[in-house]
Amino acid sequence: MQARFVPALDRGGIAADVCAANMMGGGERMDMSDRPKANAKRLHVITWGCQMNVYDSGRMADVLAPLGYAPVDAPDDADMVILNTCHIRDRAAEKVFSELGRLRVMKQVREAAGNKMVLAVAGCVAQAEGAEIIARAPYVDIVLGPQTYHKLPEMVARAARAGGAVIDTDFPAEDKFDHLPDAAAAQGMTAFLTIQEGCDKFCSFCVVPYTRGAESSRPAAAVLAEARRLVAQGTREITLLGQNVNAWHGTGPDGAPASLGQLVRWLAEIPGLWRIRYTTSHPRDMDAALIAAHAEVPELMPYLHLPVQSGSDRILAAMNRKHTAAEYLALVDRLRAARPDLALSSDFIVGHPGETEADFQATMELVRKVRFAQAFSFKYSPRPGTPAAGAPMQVPEAEKDRRLQELQAELRLQQAEFNQSLEGQVVKVLFTNPGRRAGQIGGRTPWLQPVHAIGPESLIGQEVLVRIVTGHPNSLTGTLIEEVAPA
Repeated sequence: MQARFVPALDRGGIAADVCAANMMGGGERMDMSDRPKANAKRLHVITWGCQMNVYDSGRMADVLAPLGYAPVDAPDDADMVILNTCHIRDRAAEKVFSELGRLRVMKQVREAAGNKMVLAVAGCVAQAEGAEIIARAPYVDIVLGPQTYHKLPEMVARAARAGGAVIDTDFPAEDKFDHLPDAAAAQGMTAFLTIQEGCDKFCSFCVVPYTRGAESSRPAAAVLAEARRLVAQGTREITLLGQNVNAWHGTGPDGAPASLGQLVRWLAEIPGLWRIRYTTSHPRDMDAALIAAHAEVPELMPYLHLPVQSGSDRILAAMNRKHTAAEYLALVDRLRAARPDLALSSDFIVGHPGETEADFQATMELVRKVRFAQAFSFKYSPRPGTPAAGAPMQVPEAEKDRRLQELQAELRLQQAEFNQSLEGQVVKVLFTNPGRRAGQIGGRTPWLQPVHAIGPESLIGQEVLVRIVTGHPNSLTGTLIEEVAPA
């Protein structure tokens, strides 16, 4: 059974780095290519948030498979529905309770017909709200945090035995990855692989340290084994995930400590793995070994999401980012010296408490100096329990709106210019899907831009040389100059 998730980028609200880079829409459903057998239990997962949540949702399906649960793409007839939630977006908890209200009706209809629906809330809202979810929605059966989903089979059994709600939002001593099944559902030609979780940075605006816990890294052997399984299933591009992915420090196959730069080199040795990406990185964790990997490992794609958040040193200090604008610019220079064709993406927050017009203009100056291929920008919005939520000098909403519009106009211009700069160039495109129009196929450049071209579907799953004809604001159009027989 193959689970596929289709993230929809969201530019509303405020986000921590990894979530800002990969925000999904208001709840993506698990889209299945097959239907469960008649006697199988039906599982439906609704996913909010970042690519790590997408990965987690797939792994929840994996741990429930031995209980007979097979994913379906609608909740109406599901025996179990899981909301895998994100606390980064504005009014995140209220959106979850709104969805729960809709599911409550479905659950009542099923129970009236003599069928049970197990309703679970997982992820970061579950971690933050805990028992409050049961207090407000007593029809919920299970509440679990992002570190405990490996215990789902046990929780389902406990809920069935006790007939009441089961809550597990602990940060267990054991690593959840040690208890996940080796066999994971195939993700397709591009796949996510979580290698690091948690955050020790405690940025003033961010809830991630409180919902995901301290930074922890998976051992290299486990990461490499999962990568090999994905490649054996047909994956050709892997994106390594982490709240601060370049803070990864695992134990290598030889027992010695290793950093992300070394892990990238080991992954590049896997036959059939053509492309490697990682997200989201923190400027403080971009070390020399990782920069060298960008220069020396061709499988590591020339695209880097490197959040800066602000161009004002005063606001960066208030955010507890622990880097200055000058340090960020110097890091960008080192990266571009190592990989001249590197495209950069970033995150920006406007209207952080205390931000003046001069602070905002410092951000605009940094943006114009760096020139980003893509970026994600947000208005500051308070998160309960974070230092910035109660800080003085909150910026008026109208002023945040104005600054965001000015920033986004510049970022859109830079993205369009970067796309147009590829016109006439020949690039390798990994085709991953049929296009929206007849005879069209779609894929991604090394710089992560969507590309559409006329070509046979037999090229899906192949890297093909394409001449870029038109750079659109959000995508590229190209023509094939080389056809490759399907592998």
